[in-house]
Amino acid sequence: MTLPRQRGLTEQAADTAIDTACRLLRLPSIRNEFNEIADRAVKDQMTYRGFLAELLMTECDDRARRRSERRIKAAGFPREKSLRAFDFDANPNIDAATIHTLASCEWIKKSQPLCLIGDSGTGKSHMLIALGTEAAMKGYRVRYTLATKLVNELVEAADEKQLNKTIARYGRVDLLCIDELGYMELDRHGAELLFQVLTEREEKNSVAIASNESFGGWTKTFTDPRLCAAIVDRLTFNGTIIETGTDSYRLASTRARAEEPAAG
Repeated sequence: MTLPRQRGLTEQAADTAIDTACRLLRLPSIRNEFNEIADRAVKDQMTYRGFLAELLMTECDDRARRRSERRIKAAGFPREKSLRAFDFDANPNIDAATIHTLASCEWIKKSQPLCLIGDSGTGKSHMLIALGTEAAMKGYRVRYTLATKLVNELVEAADEKQLNKTIARYGRVDLLCIDELGYMELDRHGAELLFQVLTEREEKNSVAIASNESFGGWTKTFTDPRLCAAIVDRLTFNGTIIETGTDSYRLASTRARAEEPAAG
């Protein structure tokens, strides 16, 4: 389709031409915001180059935002969690400076692991999801899963002769977030399959885990001592270990709200 070209378009004809061109070129942000930007350009006496730059940057920014949203959705997080929403004062075991350094994602760039260890309610899953979200926003491919769900998927894939394909799929993402590792005992077969995923990613892509068990207690999850040691080794080598403590700040917060005097 060729748009008619002529000088001296009326304002209405120009708007129609811009709308049509934006549809053809797939520039939805410029199409939606052109009038507002044009009015601002007149008010601020922008040059033609400045006006064009403003239009193009609007489209670029919006495309970047949509890409981030798609990566966050593809990660499969069960709920939204952000670093901004975390109350660091409520859990002094978690150092804000360390977390914000991790949010830069240099550890993912270096393919290093991250372990969040602590009791229920101490912020492990919040940190795991929030840091995974930060990674997705910075352009990394992220996948979140529960440990038991991952193992069950691997067992089913092995039964259906799709194991290599499944392991390769988990191996490709830049950051694999495994939550609730250590909550349930895994049989030897399941533990070996999980070990294969970790081996596939070792020193190539990052793994972040959250566990309610200290490493010493992982023998209850991985009953083979040698396999347990090998898994711990892969999850800690050159990595960061954050111990979130034993006091549930979530429970403390609930109690504090319950003890607040009624309004009025």
